[in-house]
Amino acid sequence: MLGHHYTHTFLETAVASVNAGCNLELSYGVRNNVFMHIPQALAMGNITLQMLRDRVRPLFYTRMRLGEFDPPAMNPYSALNLSVVQSPEHRNLSLEAAVKSFVLLKNIQGTLPLRARDLLGQRLAVVGPFADNPRVLFGDYAPVPEPQYIYTPRKGLEMLGVNVSFAAGCREPRCQWYSQAEVVRAAGAADVVVVCLGTGVDVETEAKDRSDLSLPGHQLQLLQDAVR
Repeated sequence: MLGHHYTHTFLETAVASVNAGCNLELSYGVRNNVFMHIPQALAMGNITLQMLRDRVRPLFYTRMRLGEFDPPAMNPYSALNLSVVQSPEHRNLSLEAAVKSFVLLKNIQGTLPLRARDLLGQRLAVVGPFADNPRVLFGDYAPVPEPQYIYTPRKGLEMLGVNVSFAAGCREPRCQWYSQAEVVRAAGAADVVVVCLGTGVDVETEAKDRSDLSLPGHQLQLLQDAVR
């Protein structure tokens, strides 16, 4: 509310939020957050003690239902570690979910799926800032992944056992500095070209709204150079 100029101070924001029924503030990493001014608002009579109790009660009720205050021995999930979470069974399930969530807009001449047996003797090129940069493959609010389980498009295509060349063109999604020559060289020598473009959290995330849907920087030129 403060950022949108609905209120002018943290105190005013705290009063408005509590009165509106808000009982939780997302303020990770902020020491002097809005709800730290609730005691001052209470002392000034802007909110009442009963109102605070009404706001806090559902928070603790939810935490109790989630078992947050139970002894660890009562929680069956407390014994799980990464060896279970990252087990082959769970990783295979994640892979299946990823494969089934793809949206294919066009498949001209049945180009997809790419099969190793159909690519024997073919040359592949994978180009673009998302082709082999693990850091940019994950969206906002995503967990920190284990590096050994990350498969970039380049790494995945190389697992087909075919000849794969690579050219990023630009090192990051903003694509301010673009090497046209390396993209043209890789794409020109290939029978199949896979272009990996997008935005990522560097360009588009919470508090980074954009006024249009255009590809950032020189990415459109990269695409045109790869398919011409």
